[in-house]
Amino acid sequence: MQPEPGEQVFFIGHPSWRSILGFYILGFLAAVAAGAVAGVVTAVAVGHVEVGWVVLAVAAAMVLVLGLGAVRRIQTTYGITNQRLTIERGILSREIHQTRLDRVQNVNARQSLLERILRVGTVDFDTAGSAEFDFSFRGVASPERIVRTVDRAIHERAGAAAHDPLNGPGPPFS
Repeated sequence: MQPEPGEQVFFIGHPSWRSILGFYILGFLAAVAAGAVAGVVTAVAVGHVEVGWVVLAVAAAMVLVLGLGAVRRIQTTYGITNQRLTIERGILSREIHQTRLDRVQNVNARQSLLERILRVGTVDFDTAGSAEFDFSFRGVASPERIVRTVDRAIHERAGAAAHDPLNGPGPPFS
């Protein structure tokens, strides 16, 4: 996210690694399965289990899982500034969603029991106008901190508007 001139950045981040813990657990199980397959194949082929091939299969699968997990996290970037909220997705191709901060009407955080234990959750933003995009920061660490950050950004924006002679209360020119 590239801030515009005069735009103050409050938060730029990605989903937490804890939010894809299930992916990592399944990946670990798949790596163990790959090791088991390598053990069976080598036992059939040479008459005994070749430990080196088993270790190589497990290690290769784990590297693949860790790499895919990292890509899944970094492909989504969330941003909060004093002017807008943004969600950017993609690495090779890009999808960018943004909403003006003054269009945000409600900010809600939700966590399942497991998410509370892992200290991750989803922050939903209700915006004025059409609801063609579900504007949510998913899998963020400490969602209550994100809610407070958005609240601070909204209050600072309101404070700045009150001090701006062109946008504040009363006639713009005295």
